[in-house]
Amino acid sequence: MTAQTGNDTIQVQAPEKDSTVVLATEKNHLNYKTLIIPTAFIGYGVASLSVNGLKQLNFSTRDEINEHKPDHIKLDSYSQFAPAVLVFGLNAAGVKGKHNFKDKSIIYGTSMLITSAITIPLKHIVKEERPDESNNLSFPSGHTAIAFASAQFMFREYKDTNFWLSISGYSLAVFTGVYRMLNDKHWVGDVVAGAGFGILSTELAYWLYPKINHMLGGKNKNTATMVMPFYQNKSVGIGMVKTF
Repeated sequence: MTAQTGNDTIQVQAPEKDSTVVLATEKNHLNYKTLIIPTAFIGYGVASLSVNGLKQLNFSTRDEINEHKPDHIKLDSYSQFAPAVLVFGLNAAGVKGKHNFKDKSIIYGTSMLITSAITIPLKHIVKEERPDESNNLSFPSGHTAIAFASAQFMFREYKDTNFWLSISGYSLAVFTGVYRMLNDKHWVGDVVAGAGFGILSTELAYWLYPKINHMLGGKNKNTATMVMPFYQNKSVGIGMVKTF
C-alpha cells in the first residue's frame, strides 16, 4: 500500500501470515467431519454384538460363505500392510506425499500403536467367539483395523496431489476385511468395527503428530527417527530407530 502527500511518500506493507504457524495449526486440528465415518462403523460393530437383526446378519453371512466353501488363503496377513508399503515404496521411487520419510514413519508408527492399543484390549474385554470357534478374540478384527489404518494413511498422504492414487489403498483394505470373513475368522460386525477403529487411529495419529514430532526432537536437524511396524511369527509390533 502506498500513500502520497505532497513530496512525501509513505509505504505501508500489509503483515503476512506465518506459514509455519498456519501449517502447525492445521496439522493439530481434529476435524469432527473426519470422525463421522469411523464412528458410524464402530457403532454398527458394537450394535452387532447385541441387536438381534445385526446378529442374524452375522450368522446368515457366515452360512452363505460356508455354503460356497471358499479356499482359505493367508494373503490377508500381508495385504493389511500393503497400502502403507505402497506409500513408502512410492516415496522411495520419487512420488512424494504430504510428508517426508521421517514424518511418514512417525505418523504411521503412531497409527499402528493406537490401533493395537484399541483392538487388543477390546478382544479380551468383549470375548466374542470366532465363527470357526477357535477362540474368543473375534471382536474387533485386528487385521481389518490395520488394513484400514494403512489405507487411511495412504489417503491422507496423497489426497491433495493424486486423489485416485489416494483412494486405491481402500480396495486392499476391503480385500483384507472380506478375506477375514472368507477365512471364517470374523463376523461382519467385527470387520466393520475394525475398519472404523483403523480409520480413527490414523486420524488421531495425524492430530497427535506435531506433539510427538516435538518430543522426538523434531526441531533438531541432526536427529533422525524411523518408526515402522513389523510382522513376524504371527505377531505384530512396532520398531523405532533414532539417530543423533
